[in-house]
Amino acid sequence: MIRQKSFENELPSLYLVATPIGNMNEMTYRAVNILKNVSYIAAEDTRNTIKILNHFDIHTKLISHHEHNLTTSIPKIINILKEGKNVALVSDAGYPAISDPGYELVTKTIEEGFNVIPISGCNACLDALVVSGIAPQPFLFYGFLDHADKKKKKELDSLKTYKETIVFYESPHRIKKTLSLMLEIMGNRHIALCRELTKKHEEINRGNIEEIIEVVDDMKGEMVIVVEGCHDEVINMDFEQSIIEHVDEYIEKGMTTKDAIKEVAKIRNVSKNIIYNEYHKKA
Repeated sequence: MIRQKSFENELPSLYLVATPIGNMNEMTYRAVNILKNVSYIAAEDTRNTIKILNHFDIHTKLISHHEHNLTTSIPKIINILKEGKNVALVSDAGYPAISDPGYELVTKTIEEGFNVIPISGCNACLDALVVSGIAPQPFLFYGFLDHADKKKKKELDSLKTYKETIVFYESPHRIKKTLSLMLEIMGNRHIALCRELTKKHEEINRGNIEEIIEVVDDMKGEMVIVVEGCHDEVINMDFEQSIIEHVDEYIEKGMTTKDAIKEVAKIRNVSKNIIYNEYHKKA
């Protein structure tokens, strides 16, 4: 067990400082004060962080810490802490370690016996969740899906029966494909697609997936997708046949696909939407 009392020891500290996701006014007084008073600021991209520092007249030394230099930057930061100095970690926007570099440094800092202290601030996941109009709890933050369609399908398939609201991050050039796969695998659920949160062109789109797919072609900026959880019954698996085989059996007996789906749903005591989605995935 590791017990940290952040304000009752004089150990060197790694501060995790949330930075604005769009609007500079999101920076808290405490965050500015921490950045001014630590010995070093470890930044995901120093070119972006310098803009924040200039805006708030902060002159603390910057060092680089990103996913491609972890093997060198982590030992460097740990050595700084061992010298009795404090370090602040920032990402380009929002909280460090949330779909951004930070987790590996946090675990190493804890292992070495130093404080890890959060400095509250904005977070795109929570911003999108509370304005989505979809139940905010319980929720699951998933972050970015895999870029490859095959792996993305497997991820969505594993998530489709979760009853929790699920929050994803996505880039504009993949958004339409991702929503199409969600529609195919998870069904036509209610979602909120939020982009450019807290910025001048902030936009929040609420509706079902089919509706929102129609308007994404010209959207730009980083996006957050809030997806309602599964409200359908869990598919009854106590059958030797798969859903597809079960439906095909009734089609072979002369039923239309629609009637066969309806009959299988009745027998399995689940929603027709579940059977429909499962059956039409075979294509």
